[in-house]
Amino acid sequence: MTAERERRPTSGIRRSQAARDMDGDLSPLFGTSTALFASMAGPAHVLEAANPAFFAAVGGGRRERVGVPLAELVPEPASQGFIELLDQVYRSGERHVGRDARVVIGAGDQADEAYFDFTYEARRDTGGNVIGVRMIGVETTQAKHARRLAAEQRALLEQIAREAPLHDVLEGMCRTIEELCPDVIVSVLLADADGRHLRHGAAPSLPDHYNQAIDGIAAGEGVGSCGTAAHRRRAVIVRDIATDPLWADFRALAGRAGLAACWSTPILAGDGRLLGTFAMYHRTPRAPRGTDLALARTFADTAALAIERHHIEQARRAADAREQAARDDLAFLLTASTALSGGLDEQQTLQRLVTLASPALAPLAAVDLVESGRVRRVVTAAPTAEARTLLAAHAPARAAEDDAVTRVLASGLTEVARRTPTGPGPWRDLGVTGHVCVPLVDRGRPFGALTLLSTDGHSFDGHRVALAEELARRAASATRSARQYAQRAALARDLQTGLLLPDLPEVPGARLAAFYHPAGEGLEIGGDFYDVFDRGDGSWAFILGDVCGRGAMAATTTALVRHTARAVAPLLDDPVAVVQAVDKALNDRHTHQNNGFVTLVYGHLAPVADGLAVHLVRAGHTAPLLLDSDHVVGTVEAPGGLLGIGIPTRLAARRFTLRPSESLFLYTDGITECRAAGTDQYGEVRLARALASAPTRPSATDVVRSVAEDVRSFMKGRDVDDDQAALVITADAPEPDGG
Repeated sequence: MTAERERRPTSGIRRSQAARDMDGDLSPLFGTSTALFASMAGPAHVLEAANPAFFAAVGGGRRERVGVPLAELVPEPASQGFIELLDQVYRSGERHVGRDARVVIGAGDQADEAYFDFTYEARRDTGGNVIGVRMIGVETTQAKHARRLAAEQRALLEQIAREAPLHDVLEGMCRTIEELCPDVIVSVLLADADGRHLRHGAAPSLPDHYNQAIDGIAAGEGVGSCGTAAHRRRAVIVRDIATDPLWADFRALAGRAGLAACWSTPILAGDGRLLGTFAMYHRTPRAPRGTDLALARTFADTAALAIERHHIEQARRAADAREQAARDDLAFLLTASTALSGGLDEQQTLQRLVTLASPALAPLAAVDLVESGRVRRVVTAAPTAEARTLLAAHAPARAAEDDAVTRVLASGLTEVARRTPTGPGPWRDLGVTGHVCVPLVDRGRPFGALTLLSTDGHSFDGHRVALAEELARRAASATRSARQYAQRAALARDLQTGLLLPDLPEVPGARLAAFYHPAGEGLEIGGDFYDVFDRGDGSWAFILGDVCGRGAMAATTTALVRHTARAVAPLLDDPVAVVQAVDKALNDRHTHQNNGFVTLVYGHLAPVADGLAVHLVRAGHTAPLLLDSDHVVGTVEAPGGLLGIGIPTRLAARRFTLRPSESLFLYTDGITECRAAGTDQYGEVRLARALASAPTRPSATDVVRSVAEDVRSFMKGRDVDDDQAALVITADAPEPDGG
């Protein structure tokens, strides 16, 4: 039984002459079948017959013989449990069925893995005795690999659908193929956006030095398998790297990595764009089988899907980032506009500018202004007090070649540099590595500059520079508004000051005091006024009034009233006549100059033996109050209408004597009508109580102080909505007789 039988044509069935069972009936069935058939005899399982499919499965060649025990002909299954199964079937006579049984044929690099569905069943003689074992099987390797390939591909597709990182998908794909084909090493290269170079994507089994060397290779003819495949847009098969001209420049590199063959397939998008390459390497020279090429195409398509999905996600994220950046920029500029326009003080505006710029745009920021022909640093911002001190102490140089600020002020153009500024400065101590200097421009001429300084880890790109320029533009506009406001406010203060008495005159027999509180700090000039002047005959004139409206027209009306009264008072003894002259002057103005009506109290003072003789007239104004020596407050009634309304007003003068220590209190309605938050008006009743609270035998100053303090207490720090003015005339106590 150990003698080798004569080899017959592989298309036939080999069998022993001694076999006299039903196997003869199976010969026509399995002779040309792809199913495996083998018939073994005796406890040694001597192979008596087998079909070509069986011999092909066990390795062919010298193994295509019969008459030899199976364990001797094919020793590998003995160590994998298959001989024990034959023994079991031979002894028991019971059939054994195996599913997807793994069989490794060969050893070392020549080992080949296969899977089979098989049946072992007993062969019996005519008496029913077991005389051998028959094996019928079907190789399931390709089906098993196909199922595994489909499962792995589904897993990869699920990863892609879940938007797993591209590197994880590609590396998982490489490892999957390397598990399916243990003799293959897989690499994926990714194309740059322009399709001209290939970058490392995934290659878990290639040496690091090899991956680093080919990272960034060009897509071109003769650049290995991958560069050439990317250039040609079709698969490139190199069976032997050692001799193929495509690998001339990379042959030594491949040799150090132990690579002998490489098949590369381009990864293409649906529109034909190059996405990368899919390469399969081998340690020995060889050509691909059809299954290898099909595997390459399948996974190249899967890789294309993953890469395209990655590109779409990158594009979406980039669009989201651009949208978010645009929203952030808009929010930053809106915040900046609100902050810069929130005040009308130039210094505060510029301080807000550097506070906005640092650290949002740069760690360090400073503003320099041109003042009286010189450049002066006015505000700075820095992360530490020491850095702020160093930055504030630096003065820009006069020579343009030594200083960026000087150059920008001269040119009106932004300067950007990725280096420290030229000229002397605390650059080393501050760690400055770059700067942006942006002009602050008013009507086409630079009046200052915003300087941003970068330090380690910070750099200026076009986006930051554009934001800095827009911020500087808005700051320049806000600064211009603040300057104009300051100039107009100064003009208003000067004009207001010119309309009020700098000092009250000394009036014989009287003590005078005044109180004036303009509404807020705005540009509008108030309409309240007062005046006291000498009539030239030993008597004095006094006036307190309110012009309807505010601003320049109110100022001109105030001036008209005061100057008219001063002009006619020395000529007219009757206060009514003086007020009528004022009314005529108001009504004689041109229509476009008319700024509404005027209310006032006007009168004459003259010292007499028992105090001050007062002769006054009231024209539509709040009635004066009288604080007598008993601290009783009364009203001085004197009927009269508004002035300047085009209708002659009816006036009635009032005469009385102001006794020593008695006070006449004239005031505007800004006092009685002021209102704190959630309260009623200050009112006449509270005003009377404030007057009565003055000290015993009060001076004019005491009276004014009592009222002013009570009004401030009532307002609780709030600004008033209308001007407040008051004039106090207090009669002196009589001097002792010197005789």
